[in-house]
Amino acid sequence: MKEIDYINIIQNVLSSNHIGDDCAYLEDLGIVITQDSLVEDIHFKRNFSTPFELGYKSIAVNLSDIYASGAEAKYLTVALSLPKSVDENFVKEFYEGAKSILNGAKIVGGDITGSNDKIFVSVCAIGSTKGRKISSRKNAKVGYKIITNGTHGSSNAGLNLLLNNNRNSYPEIVKEHLMPSISDKLSKAIATSAKNNYAMMDSSDGLIDALYKIADFSEVSAVVDFKKIPYDKDLEKIENFDYKSAILFGGEDYRLICAISEEDLKKLDENLYTIIGEIQEKSADTVKVKFNGKEIGFNANSLEKNLFNHF
Repeated sequence: MKEIDYINIIQNVLSSNHIGDDCAYLEDLGIVITQDSLVEDIHFKRNFSTPFELGYKSIAVNLSDIYASGAEAKYLTVALSLPKSVDENFVKEFYEGAKSILNGAKIVGGDITGSNDKIFVSVCAIGSTKGRKISSRKNAKVGYKIITNGTHGSSNAGLNLLLNNNRNSYPEIVKEHLMPSISDKLSKAIATSAKNNYAMMDSSDGLIDALYKIADFSEVSAVVDFKKIPYDKDLEKIENFDYKSAILFGGEDYRLICAISEEDLKKLDENLYTIIGEIQEKSADTVKVKFNGKEIGFNANSLEKNLFNHF
């Protein structure tokens, strides 16, 4: 089973309308809340990541969800399950890394317990919706522009370099996998100025995955032009590496993907985003990518083999 299958089961059992977006929006409390976990040998390898890098990334992936909602990150709790092979230096360095990426948010509690032989990290993040219009992946409308706030494919490329013992060739690309650069600037600009509803996600599971989910939930199609997608040109130099697939399908870049009205787009600083496509009427292909004048279509069946899978 895949992640979406488990989510569907949970939704059916709980009959909850809060499940589905990157964050649950609790409107009556004025907050959004999210939780993400990192599991050793699934999301990270101890011989690749320092404790500092792991602490940084554990917080970054949760802040990214808060930013994708349009909220302001406020508080986090951190739960660690640690094997006996981990000492006090690991814990100190982990929290130094976590502290380095907080960006005004605060760690206010958590839990520490033992485990058999693997490290498990689970972080809960809470954001404030005060003065903000909150996003939903079902808010995309025909005519909306699709924008993003950073490069794509570097995290997947960094993992490839690590797996091939080649981390020193492109250290900045490797760093994007171990310590992904995230920003709340675009999120804040949209959420504090938007007049119309907008759809926003992060690319934690890949660019195409985010586009597909936005288009599918909104009952539209997303069309992007590959040559407009920002990426580090060094990806093209990595031997035996399919950089185009990494840009489209590689997970863990944590860039924001937003479908926004042209009216609201005009209010934004052009330095905060790149336009990569637009929302069109629903068609057989939920996502279409333009390559050199041709369109390649993707639907649920054709996407299944390519998307990032946590299992």
